[in-house]
Amino acid sequence: MGTRIHPSAIIEAGAQVHASVRVGPYSLIERGAVVGPDCRIESCVRISGRTRLGRGNRICHGVTLGTDAQDLSFSPEQAKPLVIGDHNYFRENVNISGGLKSASGTRIGSHNYFMAFSHVGHDCQVGDHNVFANGATLAGHVELAHHIFLSGQVAVHQFCRIGAYVLVAGVSGVPQDVPPFVIADGHRAKIVGLNRIGLKRNGFSPQQRRRIQNTYRILFRAGLPLSKALSRAEAADDSPETRQILTFIRASQRGILSHA
Repeated sequence: MGTRIHPSAIIEAGAQVHASVRVGPYSLIERGAVVGPDCRIESCVRISGRTRLGRGNRICHGVTLGTDAQDLSFSPEQAKPLVIGDHNYFRENVNISGGLKSASGTRIGSHNYFMAFSHVGHDCQVGDHNVFANGATLAGHVELAHHIFLSGQVAVHQFCRIGAYVLVAGVSGVPQDVPPFVIADGHRAKIVGLNRIGLKRNGFSPQQRRRIQNTYRILFRAGLPLSKALSRAEAADDSPETRQILTFIRASQRGILSHA
């Protein structure tokens, strides 16, 4: 490890750091942390002892991973791990909290991109291929699926869920669950349409996009109570996309964002 570790970096005894890892000046890797192959850790990074990093993650200046949960009830004996997958990119001053109240702790998947000053709170579950723009913030216990784009200064309320292929516009507050494939926007966000560009970029065919649009028309434009709209949408289309939407909505505990 010699030449890959800057002389000013501190790697505590009991930290497991793969020999291929590079560590920049003034970074701290605490006892108990696990850092997988080919990770690149830049300057002034702090990785807590409750953090597990997979392969090929890049961690830029000032990032803090696995910090104590920002919860007034926190005490050290309650702390749970932060588990991170492969090939994530954490830009400057990103902060990811460790877990507090769930056995699995905080979990980050793979191939996510966290821009500067974004934050993931305690016990969040983040999937793969998501983008957090500058200052995007998740409160505790938020669940993100995959291929989600959170624009700058987005704030997501605790216990909310965001479905796959969603785009949340900048400076939006998300107080309830956001079903798959849509755009959410507003001070208190509402669904404003389909994420057509995101769907197209991710290989959804015109037929798939039409089915998704038709399903949402039934759910939000037919003037039906939600339970009846769900039944009608299920009867009208049995495609995987419609099943994904209906399953997500039926599992909601906080309720679904309204349509603008």
